[in-house]
Amino acid sequence: MGAAWVLLEPLSSERHENCHMKEKTQRISDRLDWNLLRTFLVIAQEKSISGAAVKLHVTQSAVSQALRRLEEQFGRRLIERHHSRFCLTPAGEEVLAAADTIYGNVAQLASSVSDADEQTVGRIHVLVASRIHSAVYDAFWATFHRAHPRVEVELEVMPSSEIVKIIQQKGATAGIALCKQMPKRLEHSLFLQQRYSLFCGQYHSLFGKSDLTMDDLLGENFVSFTSDALGDSLSPLTIFRDQRGFSGTVVATSSHHDEVKRLLVAGFGIGCLPEHSVQHDLDEGRLWRLPPEEGVCSANLYLLWHEDAHRTAAERVFLDAFKTHIEQYTPAQRLLPILPQVRQQ
Repeated sequence: MGAAWVLLEPLSSERHENCHMKEKTQRISDRLDWNLLRTFLVIAQEKSISGAAVKLHVTQSAVSQALRRLEEQFGRRLIERHHSRFCLTPAGEEVLAAADTIYGNVAQLASSVSDADEQTVGRIHVLVASRIHSAVYDAFWATFHRAHPRVEVELEVMPSSEIVKIIQQKGATAGIALCKQMPKRLEHSLFLQQRYSLFCGQYHSLFGKSDLTMDDLLGENFVSFTSDALGDSLSPLTIFRDQRGFSGTVVATSSHHDEVKRLLVAGFGIGCLPEHSVQHDLDEGRLWRLPPEEGVCSANLYLLWHEDAHRTAAERVFLDAFKTHIEQYTPAQRLLPILPQVRQQ
């Protein structure tokens, strides 16, 4: 059987030229010295070799050599010079446009890298008491995230007593908690001054009655926070019940604000909540304010952190930012549901 011959069709002149151009372009891009482009950019800006040499702090000979090398790489004249006349060739105009774009991109890259170095990076772990009602607090997190978008935040809700223990053990960046007595070695900054009052819910027998006295409440059962115990952060509520002679029992408890409120609305009993946190529920007819008119007790929320804990850059930034933010507002403003104007210093 005879050999089979395959005739290869020769490349057309157009295809051959295209391949040649691609190879040439690849060689130029591989060998191109970006410093030559920078020099050419300055030559075009100064419209002279001598002016470019002065701006670049090199000799005229060095600038002329750089221009010659760039023209050799492109295989085109880039500048026409006749005595005092100086102009770019069409090829020079193209190179100038490209050099200008490249230089702009490099400048933007340098700026981006600089910004990245200046941005704080890291993670913070903040322990918080349940349901903090404060527009100032909400605004802080928005402001903090805009200023430090690369800081990862973990907010963990837990009872105040647990928060204090963990901060004492240096187990978190900081805590926001009720604190009756400040533990040793914990730094603190007062955040919210809350006033607790008695309420009942819409399904309770006392709901809607406006002529009530303290005597009308003494036999009622209670819904309370789990921290409402002697020695705990809300123990003033227990002391209040004992001093006033309440004979009802605690029939439901929770460590979370919203769950205590849910149980009150459902009619389990009467109980205490921060006044500023339930104004909307009063307006909507879910809760009813009970005596005494002056409220039951005050309980303050503090920002807590351990004085000896080793802190990362992100943790230091958080603590400084939080303290600076809340100090712009009065204690009364921090309780408002709508962000107030910053007070004048």
